Amino acid sequence: RYFFMAGFVHLHVHSAYSLLDGAGRIEDLVRTAKELDMPALALTDHGVMYGCVEFYKAARAYDIKPLLGCEVYVAPRTRHDRKPRLDDRLNHLVLIAENEQGYQNLMTLVSRAFIEGFYYKPRVDKELLAEHKDGLIALSSCLAGEVPARLLAGDEDGALHAAKFYRDLFGPNNFFLELQDQNLPEQPQLNGKILSLAKKLNLEVVATNDVHYLRREDAVYHDLLLCIQTGKSVQHADRLRFPTEEFYLKSETEMAHLFNDVPEALTNTRTIAERCQVDLKLGQMHLPKFPLPTGLSAEAYLKRLCRQGLERRYQQVTAEIEERLNYELNVIQRMGYSSYFLIVWDFVRFARKQGIQVGPGRGSAAGSLVAYTLGITDIDPLAHGLLFERFLNPERVSMPDIDIDFADNRRDEVIEYVTDTYGADHVAQIITFGTMAARAAIRDVGRAYDFAYNDVDRIAKLVPTEPGVTLAAALESSHELADLYEREQWVRNLIDGAQKLEGLPRHASTHAAGVVISARPLVEYVPLQKTADGMITTQYPWETIEEIGLLKMDFLGLRTLTVIQETRRLVEEEQGDKGRSIMPLNDHATYELLASGNTFGVF
Repeated sequence: RYFFMAGFVHLHVHSAYSLLDGAGRIEDLVRTAKELDMPALALTDHGVMYGCVEFYKAARAYDIKPLLGCEVYVAPRTRHDRKPRLDDRLNHLVLIAENEQGYQNLMTLVSRAFIEGFYYKPRVDKELLAEHKDGLIALSSCLAGEVPARLLAGDEDGALHAAKFYRDLFGPNNFFLELQDQNLPEQPQLNGKILSLAKKLNLEVVATNDVHYLRREDAVYHDLLLCIQTGKSVQHADRLRFPTEEFYLKSETEMAHLFNDVPEALTNTRTIAERCQVDLKLGQMHLPKFPLPTGLSAEAYLKRLCRQGLERRYQQVTAEIEERLNYELNVIQRMGYSSYFLIVWDFVRFARKQGIQVGPGRGSAAGSLVAYTLGITDIDPLAHGLLFERFLNPERVSMPDIDIDFADNRRDEVIEYVTDTYGADHVAQIITFGTMAARAAIRDVGRAYDFAYNDVDRIAKLVPTEPGVTLAAALESSHELADLYEREQWVRNLIDGAQKLEGLPRHASTHAAGVVISARPLVEYVPLQKTADGMITTQYPWETIEEIGLLKMDFLGLRTLTVIQETRRLVEEEQGDKGRSIMPLNDHATYELLASGNTFGVF
């Protein structure tokens, strides 16, 4: 719990997870807030909650109170309407979770905005807000908020009506009118009107700065980011750009100077921060329940299946085999993972019954006798001296991780089976973020500056190609690149811009293998979204999925297995020898071929 009585708090902040719009890395935002002696900080990215858990952890590490929020897009009519030049005119609204219920409602709103309301942007509507308003504090947002936008348009009656609606919806203590001053010409008059409206409706005001980057000098890099987003260059006068350099994480002193005539706008930020208390339950497991036969526990059913598998796998079950199986089962039961093994056993069994090629075993899971007896793997861990502890260690509590390979042309059938078994609202694929790597960042910034392609390409190719290389490392290792950086101003501008943007998330996509299965509807644990092809994915990446205790499975689609399956079919067709092994493990000619290196595409 946090207790504080002093310090302005930023309540309207965009990180790099406002993709190609926010230029502030979460760690940098939190660290800077700490350096500015701020007791709390909010995260309110545009329409998404991608960075919430990462932000929560970073803020806790710096002993700053994390305020979890989102700047949502509100549809002008309903979230179902999609008429061009009408329903793409969205209003912004900042929502901050006051408590756990508010966090749950925020996840639901953001998820349904994508799944039901997406039209250019993920959209909520007033009906959804009314359904999921509890535990949320709302702010009227920037110039794109409904109240300020109507005031700017001279529609004072409309602004009054909108402010009344949000006041009545969220409650007078949970809806605040925002005052902003980034030196925009319309703001002084607008702020006067907002103050007048607040007085008329007995509403409180808060000062915010709509933060999009860290420091004033970062405005130039934010401009480059917007150019990358819109495919424009800095030479385009009509490009999307912020008109001033004031959208940074300002100090309390700077904010107090701007709003010295409205001190309550500053103190109200602290009041809101003090009210908010969201404790994320990280590290708790939320394993789904496997549908069991009547009268059997997960532990008893797993033991029965393993005993049956033992008889199939071994002609003679020795005392050593019995001891190993009992040891593994005891560890699995003690760590609470019996259902986990049953879930994996079930979908692997389904795949095999459907004739879908399944890999023989990957990684440390091949060290498990339980996995071998269940048919999850096809490698005898005892014959090969493989250790169970590499896979599951009672001294190190972590989720087991069984990666399963399937023929890539039929992987979707297995995911569909899992979805049908546990429910569509309990299963989703997992998001991943494409980031601006060193060479790509150079090329992106080069386009934004409108530098000649050949010149930019030449500089990009001076960056080594090894994985994970950074521009800082490239400047150290490439004397030619370092020399050009020192001698040529345009190269310095290019590299400086690329370094500022290097590593920022550029786009969201779907993880190649990850699937999450939850005990309760997923939206209770993680915000969701829908991809362009209709697939539901989480808004948290796989690392975060594991941290919040959800079960992540890797369903790997391998072309190699498809090739093997087709080869086997052709051999059987030609030779009529169904069931014969294509490659016995003691085949001398095959090993000679592998040893010679005359192979291609062997996995």
